[in-house]
Amino acid sequence: MAPDPSTRPGRPEARAWILIRYIGQPLGEMVLVPPTGLDIGRSAECGLCLPEPEVSRRHAKLEAAGDGATLALRDLGSTNGLFVNGRRVEANPGPVTLRAGDVLRVGSHAFKLKRLDSLERRYYQEAGSSTTLDDLTGVSSRATVLHQLEAHFELARRHHRSLSVVLADLDHLQRFNADHGSEVGDRVIQAFGGHLVRRLRRSDPVGRLGGEEFLAILPETAVASALNTAEDLRGALSGYPVDAGAGRYLQATCSLGVAELKPGDAGAGALLARADVALHRAKVEGRNRVAQAL
Repeated sequence: MAPDPSTRPGRPEARAWILIRYIGQPLGEMVLVPPTGLDIGRSAECGLCLPEPEVSRRHAKLEAAGDGATLALRDLGSTNGLFVNGRRVEANPGPVTLRAGDVLRVGSHAFKLKRLDSLERRYYQEAGSSTTLDDLTGVSSRATVLHQLEAHFELARRHHRSLSVVLADLDHLQRFNADHGSEVGDRVIQAFGGHLVRRLRRSDPVGRLGGEEFLAILPETAVASALNTAEDLRGALSGYPVDAGAGRYLQATCSLGVAELKPGDAGAGALLARADVALHRAKVEGRNRVAQAL
């Protein structure tokens, strides 16, 4: 039998589109977008079934566009609308193009779009079921920090206390991997994890959500102080070149989104989603910067 061409040595592995749940239960759930597309709606026949009144029976559809490097999102005439990065998608102009990092909201649910290879998918799956530390950086795993976020959210809301979060994403990590090898990319991730541990308070939970993305939870912290903390983290990474080995030092940067708990936040995922929208804006505006959620 001839070998599968997708597994031949030297051939890049195909990357799959994944939706990661940011708002709704279970928080952190991964949903694979098949090559044939994904129907989203209230109907049990939809590949992504969201059984709530705010979601239409057939609300939206995701489908591959072009060579698969992007996805097209189509509103199927939903009653309550479809939103990408906080902006409503209009049904009449036709599908909109999505890219990795976009946040899709349907009803009370929100998902972040990622494009991952099998190793990256395995990391997310293992991190989603693990309660241990992240092996590479020593900060909390994805499951642990998301659990901590929910606990601090409930505590802050119950006692009317301040709570802010900082969502950080390393800039152009794929370029580091492509130009210098994945080991150097890992060194960049480790360096930023070290800055987080050293510069945050011991009472501030911090974890790696996956890949190059980190979450810091700042209890008893209003947004002004959280912005200062985020700026300190940004400056720490950009101000100290990363030791890449063999006498090489490389400049790395990160983008950060900051959000503070608001009375209207229905759950921890809503706070995280607003931080993610701010992070997206920081990237659009040029990266290596801090943006505040609106």
